[in-house]
Amino acid sequence: MFLNEKSCETTVDPDRVNRAMSTMVEAVLAVAREDPKGTALVTHASSLMALQLAQGHPISKWMGAPGTEDLRILLKRLEDKSPYATIFPDGETFSHIAYSHGGEPVEGLGWAHLMEGVGVSLPLDSRWNADLLPLVREQLVEDDDGVESVLSDTEVRHVSAPGHVTTHVPWIKQNVDIGRRHALHGLCSGSELWERCADLFPHLLFLPRVEAQLRELRPDWVHPVRKRFSEMDRAVTLWNALTQADGPQWGSKVTPEHPGRKNEHCVFTDLDGESQYFDTHLRFTPNDGRLYFRFVTETRRVHIAHVGRHLGTH
Repeated sequence: MFLNEKSCETTVDPDRVNRAMSTMVEAVLAVAREDPKGTALVTHASSLMALQLAQGHPISKWMGAPGTEDLRILLKRLEDKSPYATIFPDGETFSHIAYSHGGEPVEGLGWAHLMEGVGVSLPLDSRWNADLLPLVREQLVEDDDGVESVLSDTEVRHVSAPGHVTTHVPWIKQNVDIGRRHALHGLCSGSELWERCADLFPHLLFLPRVEAQLRELRPDWVHPVRKRFSEMDRAVTLWNALTQADGPQWGSKVTPEHPGRKNEHCVFTDLDGESQYFDTHLRFTPNDGRLYFRFVTETRRVHIAHVGRHLGTH
């Protein structure tokens, strides 16, 4: 869960801030009851204990207020992963993506959307009284012609009071099941990864050439490739075709191959024997590691054609 930093910028009276904090904590704990192991609170502060709930109102004032003892104890039991950057995948900064709400930049709500989490706000403004919040996402897309800024409208799951949690319970339970299936920390080699792909990533299908690429995968690439596979499989599971017409939210930077190069490097024989463009790729390392794929909406499957170095550069 990602705290919306904009909800902590008010100047209202201290009693109202404390009441709002108690309400928000009750909402956070309601989520934690549905997913005890997977719930963490991520804030913009250096740590939860350094959080300012409002101007001149540190969290310590709420902790010392009458009637907060039980909530305070339960909140401290939650995993604190502040600040935001501590939860980014290795090598990712997401500097090419920004979010806004109502024309204002928002970090916490943006990270909640990008990382497929839930935004959480102090209920000190009526605009935070919602279980979904609209966002505008700006993404810098780079190709051989330069850099283009692409804007898109989206929504983020959100809570500021316990009543908002009910809407998200089915999604939370689904995430718990996905997390259990993707407990992959024991994988040490590309061969092990390949042997378990069918069981662990049921929404991913691989062209025959990928088996050798995975079995020969560099040891330092095993973890980032596994992580991308997990993110992609999860994205397809959560994809709603009615509200996400552009396809799943992959959770990492996805780039189309330059038109001048895709005919030469990105045509592969797909699993049905037909030639197809696999000209969409994402990075699994900050530099050269690429994963080329196509998403088949009719079957809700990702077909992966290449895992390795950027095609056409070596």
